[in-house]
Amino acid sequence: MQKVLILDLGGQCDLLIARRVRECHVFCEIHPAAMPLDKIRAFEPKGIILSGTPGGIGQIDPQIFQLGVPVLGIGLGCQTMIAALGGAVEPCSPIHGRTLTNLSEDAVLFAEMPPMTISWMDIDAQITALPDGFVATASTNNCPIAAFSCPERQLYGTQFRPESPHTEGGMGMLDRFLKSICGCVGDWRMENVVNDAVADIRRRVGDRRVLLALSGGVDSSVAAAVLSRAVGSRLTCIFVDHGMLRMDEGDQVEAYFSRMDVHFVRVNARERFQSALENVTDPTEKRRIIGEEFVKVFEDQAKKLGSIDFLAQGTIYPDILETGPGYADVIRSSREMGRLPGHIDFKELIEPLRLLFKEEVRELGRTMGLPAYLVDRQPFPGPGLAIRMMGNITPEKIRLLQAADHIVTQELEGSHLNRSIGQYFAVLTDTMTMGGYIVALRVVTTEDYLTAKWARLPYELLDKISTRLMTEVPGISRVTLDITNKPPASIEWE
Repeated sequence: MQKVLILDLGGQCDLLIARRVRECHVFCEIHPAAMPLDKIRAFEPKGIILSGTPGGIGQIDPQIFQLGVPVLGIGLGCQTMIAALGGAVEPCSPIHGRTLTNLSEDAVLFAEMPPMTISWMDIDAQITALPDGFVATASTNNCPIAAFSCPERQLYGTQFRPESPHTEGGMGMLDRFLKSICGCVGDWRMENVVNDAVADIRRRVGDRRVLLALSGGVDSSVAAAVLSRAVGSRLTCIFVDHGMLRMDEGDQVEAYFSRMDVHFVRVNARERFQSALENVTDPTEKRRIIGEEFVKVFEDQAKKLGSIDFLAQGTIYPDILETGPGYADVIRSSREMGRLPGHIDFKELIEPLRLLFKEEVRELGRTMGLPAYLVDRQPFPGPGLAIRMMGNITPEKIRLLQAADHIVTQELEGSHLNRSIGQYFAVLTDTMTMGGYIVALRVVTTEDYLTAKWARLPYELLDKISTRLMTEVPGISRVTLDITNKPPASIEWE
């Protein structure tokens, strides 16, 4: 399989670059810029992308540029390349946002593009002198060397961000680097991913058994489908219903997976979780308690099965990246509930989705024929509605929030706006007025979930949602709209 290596100098753009590369049907992985040279050689990349944003580390082993592998530097990555090869980079006033850019007509990256375009800049330093053999290929009014190339050494760079949706023709630039310069054929497809994953699981598992914690979310559902195709009835799926799922979600999960050729076990633990959460209001404590109880329930069920050969998890690529060195524990604690491997007696761990992004997991699910109500589920935190409910948790508040969330989902899906919106849900505040609770609507658009903007919904749709909430859900007395971007806020409220 042809592979491209993304070396990360720091910042938040590496994930978006990786997604864009894979949209060109080329497989890639992200590794720290300090990746040892012998490991880079062993990776056997067809090309290397060096990326970073202001505040990154800005250091790289110069021998990377002697490997004979095409390299594209982006942002801090392009400045780091020039500095390492003897050019000059100097601090400048920050340049951020959409910028009119002049492109060289004979540059490979910009082939068939108009001589002038809009690009997205995010720099606080500029290249002021290029090494011998390099030529400038783009410029702006305040950035004379906005891009460069050295075709003889297969080295290229842009100070603007081709992966940004604000850069006109940016995807074409990346595609030309990958295919015209690196020689990638673009044959990385979901059909091949399924076949490779199934073959690998069959090779590893043989005639032994696999255990999966099935939450009913997109990741675990697609993982279950892949595992089912690979090992069939030797897969046991344990679905722990903690009582804080969306309306009818538990029944939907059971109805689908109980028909599959797997051993499906649903554990109704609602009362246990609600008892453990009684009078708990702190969101971090909610997460901790739900995570610990989840592991205990799962462990109790696993013990009934005896020794397990393989434990499977729906881990995806961002999970792997976020739990790497340098990320805070608070980020890890906000993800799935509990790290099961330390609590279950198993021999090996299987993570069939560990190199896929969320949208790729959805595409994989569609390829395998999973229904839309599973594949297109909204992102949902492991603790469920517990952290979309301010204050203490009660059966009545769960009922109110399930009903409110169901109406919001119905109306967004009915308006056909749900595909263009990143995330939408209802939040039950702990504030009461006129004898009922205030509900907040959280609806955002996002490219990568690292940043998000509140969605400008039509007034008619907002009016319809508000009217339905007020008339159909007794106990709700007011509806508000959250118009806060991320940053400074998060997408979830807790």
